[in-house]
Amino acid sequence: MTAQLPLWASDLAVFDTETTGVDTSRARIVSATVALIGAGGEVAERYDWLLDPGVEIPAAAVQVHGVSTDIARASGIAAAVGVQQIVDRLREMIERGFPIVAYNAPYDLTLLAAEAARHGVTLPAELSPVIDPLVLDKQLDRYRKGKRTLEAVAAHYGVEIGNAHDAGDDAIAAGRVLQCIARKYADVIPEELDELHSAQVAWAASQAASFQDYMRRVRDPSFVADGSWPIRRF
Repeated sequence: MTAQLPLWASDLAVFDTETTGVDTSRARIVSATVALIGAGGEVAERYDWLLDPGVEIPAAAVQVHGVSTDIARASGIAAAVGVQQIVDRLREMIERGFPIVAYNAPYDLTLLAAEAARHGVTLPAELSPVIDPLVLDKQLDRYRKGKRTLEAVAAHYGVEIGNAHDAGDDAIAAGRVLQCIARKYADVIPEELDELHSAQVAWAASQAASFQDYMRRVRDPSFVADGSWPIRRF
């Protein structure tokens, strides 16, 4: 892609977690990364955490990210300490003027909010601006067939993921995917970060409503899709 990268996408704080499960109200963070990438996708700063979640890590989760309960207990820091450090780093990135990029943000950010509440950690009053490449990809290329997992979308945009389901590699790949989207759709994406954040709130709600309608027609008449973004109730 030869289009110029919009100024807002030149420096991005990227965030991802690996966890004990998919339920954001109950799952615990096992590993996390916050990194800063530049206009060329290069990593300027990177901060990684391995946490002892304080609970057994299910075998299904270990198969995904490779961190067992024994590894987390032997090498991880206390969950409360790690969650505080992650929140502090995200707060610092926002204060420095960098948007937070998270692929499928409601998962990672809701889980982080639940962990913060669990350990008495205070989140920033408003975690903003956030940019979610998944929401943008669905909105701007809505009729493309196929999966919308990070791996699939990264492949579509020609972005390599070093080790899928590694928090660091996933976070960095998500930022690079966003930069590809920003170049391709520079003429239609809002230029101001606050406006872009607000637009994603509306887009995510619309996408969830569409998915809910589909599921009620083909599978479950009572299906409910939560379109809250970037943090859901927990």
